Amino acid sequence: MSTEDKNFNQESKNNFLYPRSRYYGAFTPEHLAFNANLQEFAQKVAYIAALETGGKLTPQEAYRQIKSLWKPLKQSKKAMKIGKNPPSEME
Repeated sequence: MSTEDKNFNQESKNNFLYPRSRYYGAFTPEHLAFNANLQEFAQKVAYIAALETGGKLTPQEAYRQIKSLWKPLKQSKKAMKIGKNPPSEME
Protein backbone atom coordinates (compact mmCIF):
# COMPACT_ATOMS: atom_id res chain seq x y z
CA MET A 1 0.00 0.00 0.00
CA SER A 2 1.43 3.39 -0.97
CA THR A 3 1.87 6.29 1.43
CA GLU A 4 -0.86 8.17 -0.43
CA ASP A 5 -3.30 5.27 0.09
CA LYS A 6 -2.42 5.09 3.79
CA ASN A 7 -2.97 8.85 4.20
CA PHE A 8 -6.32 8.60 2.41
CA ASN A 9 -7.40 5.68 4.61
CA GLN A 10 -6.36 7.55 7.78
CA GLU A 11 -8.22 10.66 6.64
CA SER A 12 -11.34 8.61 5.85
CA LYS A 13 -11.12 6.94 9.25
CA ASN A 14 -10.74 10.29 11.02
CA ASN A 15 -13.69 11.77 9.09
CA PHE A 16 -15.81 8.80 10.12
CA LEU A 17 -14.78 8.80 13.79
CA TYR A 18 -14.64 12.58 14.23
CA PRO A 19 -17.18 14.14 11.86
CA ARG A 20 -17.33 17.91 11.64
CA SER A 21 -20.35 19.86 10.54
CA ARG A 22 -20.20 23.17 8.75
CA TYR A 23 -20.86 26.31 10.81
CA TYR A 24 -23.86 28.32 9.63
CA GLY A 25 -24.15 30.96 12.36
CA ALA A 26 -23.12 34.59 12.28
CA PHE A 27 -19.37 34.54 11.77
CA THR A 28 -16.91 35.71 14.36
CA PRO A 29 -13.64 33.93 15.13
CA GLU A 30 -14.93 33.29 18.66
CA HIS A 31 -18.17 31.70 17.43
CA LEU A 32 -16.29 29.50 14.99
CA ALA A 33 -13.84 28.36 17.69
CA PHE A 34 -16.63 27.73 20.19
CA ASN A 35 -18.57 25.77 17.57
CA ALA A 36 -15.53 23.51 17.05
CA ASN A 37 -15.28 23.03 20.84
CA LEU A 38 -18.99 22.26 21.03
CA GLN A 39 -18.80 19.68 18.23
CA GLU A 40 -15.86 17.97 19.93
CA PHE A 41 -17.77 17.93 23.24
CA ALA A 42 -20.84 16.43 21.54
CA GLN A 43 -18.79 13.73 19.84
CA LYS A 44 -17.10 12.71 23.10
CA VAL A 45 -20.44 12.69 24.95
CA ALA A 46 -21.86 10.42 22.24
CA TYR A 47 -18.99 7.96 22.72
CA ILE A 48 -19.38 8.03 26.51
CA ALA A 49 -23.13 7.48 26.20
CA ALA A 50 -22.56 4.53 23.84
CA LEU A 51 -20.05 2.98 26.25
CA GLU A 52 -22.48 3.40 29.15
CA THR A 53 -25.36 1.97 27.13
CA GLY A 54 -23.19 -0.98 26.14
CA GLY A 55 -22.28 -1.68 29.75
CA LYS A 56 -18.63 -0.69 29.43
CA LEU A 57 -19.02 2.28 31.79
CA THR A 58 -21.15 2.66 34.88
CA PRO A 59 -23.68 5.48 34.88
CA GLN A 60 -21.64 7.18 37.60
CA GLU A 61 -18.43 6.98 35.56
CA ALA A 62 -20.20 8.24 32.44
CA TYR A 63 -21.60 11.18 34.42
CA ARG A 64 -18.17 11.94 35.88
CA GLN A 65 -16.53 11.91 32.45
CA ILE A 66 -19.20 14.12 30.90
CA LYS A 67 -18.99 16.53 33.82
CA SER A 68 -15.21 16.75 33.36
CA LEU A 69 -15.75 17.55 29.65
CA TRP A 70 -18.38 20.19 30.47
CA LYS A 71 -16.08 22.35 32.61
CA PRO A 72 -13.59 23.29 29.85
CA LEU A 73 -16.46 23.89 27.40
CA LYS A 74 -18.12 26.24 29.87
CA GLN A 75 -14.80 28.01 30.50
CA SER A 76 -14.19 28.46 26.77
CA LYS A 77 -17.67 29.97 26.39
CA LYS A 78 -16.93 32.41 29.17
CA ALA A 79 -13.43 33.24 27.90
CA MET A 80 -14.72 33.89 24.37
CA LYS A 81 -17.64 35.92 25.74
CA ILE A 82 -20.13 33.86 23.76
CA GLY A 83 -23.67 35.11 24.35
CA LYS A 84 -22.61 38.41 25.94
CA ASN A 85 -23.01 40.60 22.86
CA PRO A 86 -25.00 38.90 20.13
CA PRO A 87 -23.64 39.71 16.67
CA SER A 88 -25.78 41.88 14.43
CA GLU A 89 -27.80 40.05 11.82
CA MET A 90 -26.24 39.95 8.36
CA GLU A 91 -28.43 41.60 5.74
